[in-house]
Amino acid sequence: MSPSGAPGPLPLVVIPGMLCDESLWSDVVFPEGHEVHHLALTEPDVGEPAEQALSSVDGPFVLVGLSLGAIVGFEALRRAPDRIAGFCAMSTNAGAPRPEQYAMWRAMDQLISDGRFAEVVDTTLPGMFEVSSPSAEWADRYRGMAYAVGPDVARAQLAAQATRTDAFGALRGARCPSVVLHGTRDALCPPDFHRSIAEALPGAGLRELSGAGHLLPWQRPDAVSDALRELLATAERVRPPAHRSPAPCAPSTS
Repeated sequence: MSPSGAPGPLPLVVIPGMLCDESLWSDVVFPEGHEVHHLALTEPDVGEPAEQALSSVDGPFVLVGLSLGAIVGFEALRRAPDRIAGFCAMSTNAGAPRPEQYAMWRAMDQLISDGRFAEVVDTTLPGMFEVSSPSAEWADRYRGMAYAVGPDVARAQLAAQATRTDAFGALRGARCPSVVLHGTRDALCPPDFHRSIAEALPGAGLRELSGAGHLLPWQRPDAVSDALRELLATAERVRPPAHRSPAPCAPSTS
């Protein structure tokens, strides 16, 4: 709240993907004047971080999520569509898990349980980029982020993946401006996933980033920054009058 009691600029709640932390957004320039709240994914289901997102700020906010972070955003939309004033979904999947995904997550969890977390990180690395063998610089940056997340949180994130459900009903019930971003060379979440998401979200914009892979905030930070700036501007413009800061009063002449 501003000193007058009127709401200020919309805050952002930003959620990374699996094996990612706040450093995922280090190259992104967030719109000036808006508070940015980073949410870590540490719980073994998608419902708890969705509730954390909703309780992290008062009133309406703009939710930004990549991959598992966007899936948490879908759950927040399901629970409280009136709270979310704008939504940006990147590199993600709104469908229910497939049998082969459950099997893969169980296998990864077993590897971590056996003390082989580095193997899991190296197994996931190729899917993060537009090429199967990223440069040593990109590989080291990804490994550093994943190791900072650590094996215990990684196991919780794997468990959370398995609690996902089909989110298309929640998307169709959204009441806010939205943008969907994806790389055309994202092997984990291909273009068709994002076209389906954009079709389900009322009035959503779809941005296809040519040649990019999964980690858009690293690979296309300028495009992500531009999309967030435009989304914030639209969300502020269509914000219900009760949630807007009042315009300055003209000086009294009486």
